[in-house]
Amino acid sequence: MHAVPAVPLAATTRGYPATGYTVENVHAGSIAVVDAEGRLLARAGDPQYQTFTRSALKPFQALPFLLSNGPEKFGLAQDELALLCASHSGEEKHLAGVRAILGKIGLDAGQLECGCGAPLYYETNNLPVPQDQAWTPLHHNCSGKHSGFLAWCRQHGAPTAGYVEPDHPLQRAIRAALADAVNLPESALPSGIDGCSAPNYALPLASLAHLYARLAQGSSDPRLGNALGPLFDAMTGRPDMVSGTERSDLVLMTAGGGDWVAKIGADAVQAIGIRSKGIGIAIKVADGNNRGLHTITYNVLDQLGLLDEGKRAVLERFRQPLIRNARGMVTGDIRSLFTLQYA
Repeated sequence: MHAVPAVPLAATTRGYPATGYTVENVHAGSIAVVDAEGRLLARAGDPQYQTFTRSALKPFQALPFLLSNGPEKFGLAQDELALLCASHSGEEKHLAGVRAILGKIGLDAGQLECGCGAPLYYETNNLPVPQDQAWTPLHHNCSGKHSGFLAWCRQHGAPTAGYVEPDHPLQRAIRAALADAVNLPESALPSGIDGCSAPNYALPLASLAHLYARLAQGSSDPRLGNALGPLFDAMTGRPDMVSGTERSDLVLMTAGGGDWVAKIGADAVQAIGIRSKGIGIAIKVADGNNRGLHTITYNVLDQLGLLDEGKRAVLERFRQPLIRNARGMVTGDIRSLFTLQYA
């Protein structure tokens, strides 16, 4: 059986406002929309496209901790639970939250194995990165997830050093929980080192969409409700802790008003669960270029009939954004190219 090819999803254009724009770049990819039972409802391109999930996997990397009642053991608050699923911006509230988690488990930032990096806040808000600042692992956008990793280690008496290694008990537990959640053998989950040094897994795009359809159902999920309920409530209750100022997941979950759970992943991955419709959406731009991802996301939501006037207003920035040069002149735009095909 031949794979369905990726299809053009978005284009960038160049021209003059007075005379019109010509397509300059085309970004192809695939989209899958499934229901909470895993049935494919709509697609563009290949819904079985093997996709490294990147940070869209974060809620599900927290499953072993949730399933063993870790948050209750350590008394994690909702904003701290949201950080376990976060690609945060390194704002002060994010740093304080990670410090609080580490304090509750009796560890410190020196034991985080995510590496150091400048906070995403600066790039997102078009601000210069301070050159006199010494960044620590706390500032890394994955430090919340890693604090959750360490919490599992403390709960289960596992070594806190080397917790990102694939054969560490934590990573074995995550791999087993993920394989069980997507009903695939562990051997069918290609793995690789993520940007934060932890293992990441590739899934068929429809399987990622199914995970988010189930996450959106929260405590109603028949198998994982005890974990997915608190995760959904934390992510939708504190989207500012999952993301950050002006970040896309915060904008999406704000528009969703508690009905949408959203998580972006590096290299142009986006996953969304819609509670009221019982569906999950997964998007992958094949070349990993994020430039058109938000416009693609907007148009998926629009074609599925999920945007009322209020949601359109919140998400208008994503619909067909203008491209400007260093002088602020409009040089083109980003536009959607696809039409969903319904199963």
